[in-house]
Amino acid sequence: MSWDIYQVDAFADRPFSGNPAGVCLLTAAAPESWMQSVAGEMNVAETAFLVRRTDGAYDLRWFTPTVEVDLCGHATLASAHVLWEQGLLAEAESARFHTRSGILTAWREGGTIRMDFPAEPVQEGTAPATLAPALGVPFSFAGKNRMDWLVEVADEATVHAVRPELRALAALGVRGVIVTAVSSTPERDFVSRFFAPGAGVDEDPVTGSAHCALAPYWAGKLGKSELIGVQDSTRGGTVRCRVQGDRVVLGGQAVTVLRAKLL
Repeated sequence: MSWDIYQVDAFADRPFSGNPAGVCLLTAAAPESWMQSVAGEMNVAETAFLVRRTDGAYDLRWFTPTVEVDLCGHATLASAHVLWEQGLLAEAESARFHTRSGILTAWREGGTIRMDFPAEPVQEGTAPATLAPALGVPFSFAGKNRMDWLVEVADEATVHAVRPELRALAALGVRGVIVTAVSSTPERDFVSRFFAPGAGVDEDPVTGSAHCALAPYWAGKLGKSELIGVQDSTRGGTVRCRVQGDRVVLGGQAVTVLRAKLL
């Protein structure tokens, strides 16, 4: 038996940019240990596994090289992209995914894929004493949601300059840490970086799920519901955000760079 597997650059309009995700199309549910092994073999931030339901929706699970995660934006975008590209969904048809974070939907809007995700706002709190030393920069705000810490730093240059102590971040007991600041240019609203060594990803290139926290945070600070975020990683990527109550609509593009058979 063999399975179709793809590598897709998500939140990208050209190959070798954005965030690479694996997408594996299964004919039936697979053992968790096997999916974890495949994700380790792919060795990208997340690999998505899809199983089609009788109603046309898909069961969707995400694995980093070391753990299963509850929510992943870029691998969901990559999954929807593959379904349309391979003709498994009609051009005008929405993708529906059953996940550990509820039902997620994706649709095409011009040349952009839009995804309806749960908002994951952070609650301001007292950061662990080790967080600032681990990041190596001061921050003016710290808040936490069910997955991550989010900290706001002084400016875009500070975001770019962060060189964290990854072992100390991994010891915090959360999925990851989002570092963000208001943008210094008018074409975008905010910038961020995301570090998740505790989940097997030292720095994620572009993180859709982090924008489920970033979008409501900056919407509240900037007084606007439509925002453009840029993740300032080496590969980089742009995430278009729309805050709608307790939901966040994320938008981006994707490019398939590899198609193979998993034996």
